[in-house]
Amino acid sequence: MAAAVQTRELKVTWENPTTGRTEARDLSGREWLEGIRDGTLAPPPAARLLDIRLDEVDYGGVVFSMEPRETHYNPAGTVHGGILTVLADTAMTTAIISQLPAGSWAPTIELKMNFIRPVTEATGRISATGSVIHVGGKVAVAESRILDADGVLYAHSTSTCAIKRAAPA
Repeated sequence: MAAAVQTRELKVTWENPTTGRTEARDLSGREWLEGIRDGTLAPPPAARLLDIRLDEVDYGGVVFSMEPRETHYNPAGTVHGGILTVLADTAMTTAIISQLPAGSWAPTIELKMNFIRPVTEATGRISATGSVIHVGGKVAVAESRILDADGVLYAHSTSTCAIKRAAPA
């Protein structure tokens, strides 16, 4: 006889994502990110869902963090690699965006993840540092490292993003 399943519940709230894009239309990428960090602009719904927090913003670099929790687990009892990939992709893409002018965007076109060790709730808060390697006219490259509070490496990634610049006025 199968054991009774213990159910849990997660409540997530978020703001309308189109409102945030409209409010940020005239902001540079760095200004938009600073608004999210400072709480004057809403983070994207995916960040709310996974409880990803923007901690630091600089020109060409960002730091995002999250607390691993049971809702992030795969059947093996570790944080799903896709969740870590979302964290890394967010850091890399926004590091690039931090260097772009108002109205520009940087969708990911290629991403590579290297998982070094498993992440669990016992790992504690992890941070993804995103750093720009190169921003060109049409393509940019960035990297990310996911570390714990002691600086232990859990994953490393690289990404290529397309540069979508705002049309000249």
